[in-house]
Amino acid sequence: MEKDRILVVDDEETLCEVLQFNLEVEGYEVDVAYSAEEALEKDISRYSLILLDVMMGDINGFKMARILKNAPETAGIPIIFCTAKDSEDDMVAGLNIGADDYIVKPYSVRNVMARVKTVLKRTRHTADTNPDILSYKGLSLELSLKRCLVDNKEVILPRKEYEILCLLLTHQGRVFSRHEILSKVWPEEVVVADRVVDVNITRLRSKIGEYGKNIFTRVGYGYGFKG
Repeated sequence: MEKDRILVVDDEETLCEVLQFNLEVEGYEVDVAYSAEEALEKDISRYSLILLDVMMGDINGFKMARILKNAPETAGIPIIFCTAKDSEDDMVAGLNIGADDYIVKPYSVRNVMARVKTVLKRTRHTADTNPDILSYKGLSLELSLKRCLVDNKEVILPRKEYEILCLLLTHQGRVFSRHEILSKVWPEEVVVADRVVDVNITRLRSKIGEYGKNIFTRVGYGYGFKG
């Protein structure tokens, strides 16, 4: 079986060495880069996961993550932020960019190893499932047919409700602000009130049965789907 390859990006050389050593002991192939600029010179698409610091040089970790998430060939690579930026706003910002996890320094190596294993396991599971189907337990979306099934029974969803559910289910655990949902689900509309998102979320929760409770609200930030 081919080993997972991990890229560690941090301007602290000693920290990179510690992570590289411990990850290699766990059986991963590991490369390091001491800046986002150095990392972006590599063939990022070769990596299974990126451990990324936030506070670096001209290109910080958040900016690098946006670059990767906006490029089709790297958008699907999971990112774990490892950073001293420990405010809730920083964490939410990192997760909203599309990161899969956010670890605050100082951290234990054991914690990092566990998080890496969990994210890689989740990524493999997603890749192994039918790419035409998004699912969580008995809730599934058939992407080509634009159908929603709850316990194998079709639930009729208007287009916008379907697209919101698709967005949240694709990024389980991530919080999307109302503005982000509007920009992704209503991109063609000139003016749409934030309240429209709330109304559609309420309707969606009521239609998908017991899975409605998985759509959670983060007060002051937005909505997500807890798997």
